[in-house]
Amino acid sequence: MNEENLDVTNGCSKVRTGTQNEAALLALMEKTGYNMVQENGQRKFGGPPPGWEGPPPPRGCEVFVGKIPRDMYEDELVPVFERAGKIYEFRLMMEFSGENRGYAFVMYTTKEEAQLAIRILNNYEIRPGKFIGVCVSLDNCRLFIGAIPKEKKKEEILDEMKKVTEGVVDVIVYPSATDKTKNRGFAFVEYESHRAAAMARRKLIPGTFQLWGHTIQVDWADPEKEVDEETMQRVKVLYVRNLMISTTEETIKAEFNKFKPGAVERVKKLRDYAFVHFFNREDAVAAMSVMNGKCIDGASIEVTLAKPVNKESTWRQHLNGQISPNSENLLVFANKEEGHQKTLGKPPSLPARLNGQHSPSPPEIERCTYPLFPGTKLTPISMYSLKSNHFNSAVMHLDYYCNKNNWAPPEYYLYSTTSQDGKVLLVYKIVIPAIANGSQSYFMPDKLCTTLEDAKELAAQFTLLHLVSSCFLREGLTRSSHGQKNYPGNSEIPR
Repeated sequence: MNEENLDVTNGCSKVRTGTQNEAALLALMEKTGYNMVQENGQRKFGGPPPGWEGPPPPRGCEVFVGKIPRDMYEDELVPVFERAGKIYEFRLMMEFSGENRGYAFVMYTTKEEAQLAIRILNNYEIRPGKFIGVCVSLDNCRLFIGAIPKEKKKEEILDEMKKVTEGVVDVIVYPSATDKTKNRGFAFVEYESHRAAAMARRKLIPGTFQLWGHTIQVDWADPEKEVDEETMQRVKVLYVRNLMISTTEETIKAEFNKFKPGAVERVKKLRDYAFVHFFNREDAVAAMSVMNGKCIDGASIEVTLAKPVNKESTWRQHLNGQISPNSENLLVFANKEEGHQKTLGKPPSLPARLNGQHSPSPPEIERCTYPLFPGTKLTPISMYSLKSNHFNSAVMHLDYYCNKNNWAPPEYYLYSTTSQDGKVLLVYKIVIPAIANGSQSYFMPDKLCTTLEDAKELAAQFTLLHLVSSCFLREGLTRSSHGQKNYPGNSEIPR
């Protein structure tokens, strides 16, 4: 063992006892042949492993591990994660005191191994009563740029971003739903690395930075949605974007049936995008190849495979109650107006890449801010005079639709319990007075939350879903056809 490795173990020996000590880490390194180095608040085991040749594994090979006991270290963790496959690098986040910070990143040599780790180790009881969480981890390389002049073309935006930031790889721009000659007022800028994107964000984030004389909005784009290859091999639904608003479902079905009459089962169109369901996957794949780039009603369409929905996670985006139109199990609120969207993979049009293509996700509400100048005239209004697209939480949507149906406001009743580790867990029961005497007198989700806000939001989402499935809400609500899976990213983690 070299002196650097010895320093790594010495730095934590004061807090390790029993099964975790300096000798245990040295034994692990000797057994595996991996090096261990501590830097920037994290300890790296491997990266690369012994005998590795060639570049690091591609994106999608890394998983995030949370809820790790603070006194657990590599000698216990590595053998557990080796069950899923060969580890390229194990990064354990460390406190100065020598304890771990409760989370780590494990990079495998293949995507299949990472997916297996998620399947077999998520909610794994790593110690009695201690369950770890494991999910996919991707370093974010894309920024959302808002408040871009709508007349700017992709080439102009790309040239400008290359002038003011380094490492720009591509710019993703979407045409307006109502005017295909204009963009939607935002773009996504893809960088060569997470570091390049982070440096660009740091440079652009101040409100004083301007492009073309406009103050722009800058934020991380939400991470791309990953679906395992096995699941994607079963998909027989196509996502079609860049349609004309006036194009009908009947027209879309007829166009996609041209290459093979009767192949299309049904079509669901939402604003300027649609989901085309096929009876057979083979026909869906063939139609994607034939129809991508074709013109329908004068608009050049983009066609990709739609990504399947994870029923438990698609409702909320970042705990903000954003309602997704991409699932048959979720709601779509009609008449959404076009706004600035900062979510990658959440659009009528924003992308998550699959084989060089883009897949769908829901539109996001405009979240831009504007200066309030002295003397600006403000008019008092009622929230019920607004449209549903002004709300970004299920709690507000539930209240809004109760009012639209001339119902009394929902009633929230709070309950609590205590978890095995002593945490207070919360859940709301919701009563809708107008239907309380019907078949279901109240609505309560089957999950508990640690914060009041999350508990209320989850209960409102649960209630809305059940109201729709019971046909209680008929106005302004509709079902859609397909969606995507969310996962947390690690945008600010040092690498």
